Amino acid sequence: MQRGTQMLLKDASLRIHDGQKLALIGPNGAGKSSLFALLNGELGVDGGDLHMPPKWRIAHMKQEVEASERSALDYAMDGDTLYREIEAGIANAESDNALADWLDKMDQHQGYQVPVKAEQLLHGLGFSKEQLQYPVKSFSGGWRIRLNLAQALMMPSDLMLLDEPTNHLDLEATLWLEQYLKNYPGTLLFISHDRDFIDGVADHIVHLHNQTLTQYPGNYSAYERIRAEKLAQQQSVYEKQQERVAEIEKFVTRFKAKASKAKQAQSRLKELQRMELIAPAHVDSPFRFEFPAYEKMSTPLLAVDNADLGYGDKTILPGVKLSIVPGHRVGLLGPNGAGKSTLLKTLCNEISMLSGERSEGEHLRIGYYAQHQLESLDVKATGALILQRLKPKASEQEIRNFLGGFGFHGDRALEVIEPFSGGEKARLALACVAWMKPNLLILDEPTNHLDIEMREALTLALQNFPGAILVVSHDRHLLKATVDEYWLVDNGKVQEFEGDLDDYHQYLQNRDEISAETDNASAAQAKAEKPAVDRKEQKRLEAERRQRLAPLRKKQQAAEKLMEKLQAQLSDIEEKLADSGIYDAERKDELNTLLQQQGKVKSELDDAEAEWMELTEQLEEAE
Repeated sequence: MQRGTQMLLKDASLRIHDGQKLALIGPNGAGKSSLFALLNGELGVDGGDLHMPPKWRIAHMKQEVEASERSALDYAMDGDTLYREIEAGIANAESDNALADWLDKMDQHQGYQVPVKAEQLLHGLGFSKEQLQYPVKSFSGGWRIRLNLAQALMMPSDLMLLDEPTNHLDLEATLWLEQYLKNYPGTLLFISHDRDFIDGVADHIVHLHNQTLTQYPGNYSAYERIRAEKLAQQQSVYEKQQERVAEIEKFVTRFKAKASKAKQAQSRLKELQRMELIAPAHVDSPFRFEFPAYEKMSTPLLAVDNADLGYGDKTILPGVKLSIVPGHRVGLLGPNGAGKSTLLKTLCNEISMLSGERSEGEHLRIGYYAQHQLESLDVKATGALILQRLKPKASEQEIRNFLGGFGFHGDRALEVIEPFSGGEKARLALACVAWMKPNLLILDEPTNHLDIEMREALTLALQNFPGAILVVSHDRHLLKATVDEYWLVDNGKVQEFEGDLDDYHQYLQNRDEISAETDNASAAQAKAEKPAVDRKEQKRLEAERRQRLAPLRKKQQAAEKLMEKLQAQLSDIEEKLADSGIYDAERKDELNTLLQQQGKVKSELDDAEAEWMELTEQLEEAE
């Protein structure tokens, strides 16, 4: 299989059996998405044979979705195309016999369960009951991808193709999806960089590497062990492996000496010991870096007391009291919209406390990473120049050596970043954080856009960071390997969570059950009671709220219009790239121009979506 001048697969063979669940892994740009397009009938092979059962129904997850007035629930139900066909047949039946036939087909299809299934899917993916009726256009790019995932899951299928389904999910939705796919009865092929998710779902690994496809039995952990054994047969690689293992063993020893909570300590130690097996399989990774810490530390680094956190006059987290000291390694847990991002932004001074006391240590240096950090990068500058601006006295060689650890080797550090992919910009934003030598790292979903190799490098760098860490992530492997304790943000409180991630999963299941019971009780009570409401006062308060939120809404609408404009441009470019004639030798310059335009527009679209998401989150929390 070839795209343009690039050979993606050469003499590659793969046999997939009915009912298997396979994770497709490999470096970015190797051709994983193109292989999906091949299986989905969008591309053809340039040599060799492709055999698929002719009657197989294939469900795939689209990567884009148009901004439409269709409700989220209807959009998800559209995935069941047979249901929609039967529904139309019932509506247009011209005789009693025809109507009876269509009703019989609906009964055989169990169509009356389709709306219920769609609601359950959307709820599992994090949509509230109210959001089911919101128009698709009201959701950010990340939430629209969730809608595409729901649509793919709704389709009755024999083969399901999912391209990075967890990329825009939080921890709660990731856990739900993992359980759902475990029970999927068909054949599953999915691309993911979340190793714990792969471990939980896959029974085989397909590694796309050097234009070949190699299948390994078992999950990702099994693949790593097999690959490590193969690499260890090379003496030079073996020596590098031993260096890496020694680093992790040193950290395990240090951790044992300071572990205090029995259950968390046991879980963490198990993950760290597993890292010793993981390290050899990633010894050829292009990424290796550290988070150097500022030499001086204060105790505490940062503390808040009796603090009310929120936006405007809306308090989201009242009476917060916490203290962060050197060596603190905390993972933040809590459902979507509970206030995790509000807490992080307040600690970073991006938003002010509504009330309370804040105490900063004399030597406090915060390194903050969040998705909107990517937006603040000067896309007209080079990576080297961006770091030079942060430390004007640094030498060019020092900067280039530092960027090399983040995968920007050689002249790549001197290239303008505008056409960089989302993953490359994320790596550069992390490099900026590390470059400033913080002693408190505050990270909000740092693994988004990162592939497995970069996630492993990030995990190792965080393990060796001597300062304090506060992190929100849906990547369970990262959490288990880098944090010592968890804080739960839920029901307006920030409190220590006694337990590990398995306990948190159980907490979420119990919470959903309690929530359902409460909803039923509240609905019954609402029918029984008709409280008196001061309509005039209510209208006044609603008008004040609308006026207060107007600037945010205006920015959100502007971001949405920009997204629609960029999506239209991207669709136009990709339509031109779909023309096979563009790959003719005499049109090489035109092809290169289109590819550059595609990279630029994709980058701008990523930035616009990140801004839209940030504004939407602020609006949701303020409301």
